Amino acid sequence: MVSAVGSNNPVSDDDAGFFVVISGCSGGGKSTLLREFARRGYSVIDEPGRRIVRAELATKGRCLPWVDPLAFAQRAIDISLQDLRRAAALRGLVFFDRGLIDAAAAYEHLTKPGVLKSLTKDHRYHRRVFLLPPWAEIFATDEERRHSFEDAVEEYERLVLAYNALDYDVVICPKTSIVERVEFVLQALRGSATSR
Repeated sequence: MVSAVGSNNPVSDDDAGFFVVISGCSGGGKSTLLREFARRGYSVIDEPGRRIVRAELATKGRCLPWVDPLAFAQRAIDISLQDLRRAAALRGLVFFDRGLIDAAAAYEHLTKPGVLKSLTKDHRYHRRVFLLPPWAEIFATDEERRHSFEDAVEEYERLVLAYNALDYDVVICPKTSIVERVEFVLQALRGSATSR
């Protein structure tokens, strides 16, 4: 789902179209962070995986990470590409809760090396990517998140490698309050060159 940018989006026209990925460890606070960006008027793209799981659970589908992980990763790639096309019409900073690289990294993990680069070569996000580290104290499972903390940490480690392999500037967010995390991200973006 794409949440449209609000009138309070405090970026200039020069910042139009910058796609910023918030990724990292499952259960590390990404969705909460993205909700705060949306509350402040930024455009936000919800996590593809969560949308897929909700839809599949509602229809008793089988495209679930614990049933058919390869089909799930492929669907996440398709949705991520659709999100990028839709987001191209938005102005200002656009924050993605995960995205194409996360989906492609999962797909590569299940298939063969080299898929990650081929799937993402024509689609770049802002060069500075923000990863939320494993945080056991706030990690929780639910109907949509059934994997263990250990599985989440393994995925996080794969994502760090994936973003580095694609020459992104990986920034690890501190384990602090949501307000402090938002300010940390915005400050880091102000200090970077505004290129995708």
